[in-house]
Amino acid sequence: MAHNLASANGKAAMMYVGESPWHRLGKKLDNPATAEEAIVAAGLDYEVGLCDLLTPSGQQVRHRKGVVRCDTGAVLGVVGKGYVPIQNRESFGFLDSLASEGEVRYHTAGALGQGERIWLLAKLPNEIRVKQSDDVTDPYLLLSNSHDGTSSLRVFFTPIRVVCQNTLNAAEGRGSGQGISIVHKGDLQAKVEEARQVLGLAHRYFTDFAEKAETLAHQYPSASELEAYFHRLYPDPLESESSRAANIRQELTRLFEEGMGQQIPEIRHSMWAAFHAVTEYVDHHRPTRSGSAEDRWQRRLQSAWFGTGASLKRRALAEALAI
Repeated sequence: MAHNLASANGKAAMMYVGESPWHRLGKKLDNPATAEEAIVAAGLDYEVGLCDLLTPSGQQVRHRKGVVRCDTGAVLGVVGKGYVPIQNRESFGFLDSLASEGEVRYHTAGALGQGERIWLLAKLPNEIRVKQSDDVTDPYLLLSNSHDGTSSLRVFFTPIRVVCQNTLNAAEGRGSGQGISIVHKGDLQAKVEEARQVLGLAHRYFTDFAEKAETLAHQYPSASELEAYFHRLYPDPLESESSRAANIRQELTRLFEEGMGQQIPEIRHSMWAAFHAVTEYVDHHRPTRSGSAEDRWQRRLQSAWFGTGASLKRRALAEALAI
């Protein structure tokens, strides 16, 4: 499909709670109580398996296997012979113990491509209110797994700023911002304990993030400091690229003044606003390859959560705090 969401029976493989995201795609649920309910609604109730790979002459390829989606037969990736697939129900079900106690609420779930990457977004009940203003950030857990061998099952700590719905995605877990790897132990009690450990890490992360947000909201950069901040994020590496970098910095300056949520008095012209100029640019304005509007939007989302966009936002937070 053009938007790069996987297809389940001809429909976009996604579920959501609340307002419709992703260009009105997906199935709306009121409040799924279990990961199973979210998975079925999102069209993620498929399994994957391994198959042998053959050369054109019919010989088996040694040390490599194909990952196959069992319901469609689509080959999702090629992996080493020791690869063990994690089914979608296994990926997300360990959070059910937290959902049943109201510690998290399943919010969004979906798949990309042919189903080779899946995600689930779960909201924590508290919020971050910067300087007790209308600038509110909601804390989420973003779980992601791939069926093509490119990534393991991971959880990211993902704050989402309500005033413009941009994902800050400044998780600082193991692996230089690549999230925290999840290793299921198999038995129910071990999964409950694992979920509790993740929740504890999330609470500590968001407490620390709230302190950083307050710090940035109380700092007001000079014009030269703001220029230097954007220049460190988008320097002029080559003469031929200097005009492009300059144009991006000009856009960041505009978003610092006029971006979504930047008119809130308590945060206006602060380093928190400068940081959000970067996050808004990455999530809403950063150019992507040509294609339909939905296709470009989906590629931007994948970059903002998992790719170069996420890396840029982590660096933007570190640079802002350094100032």
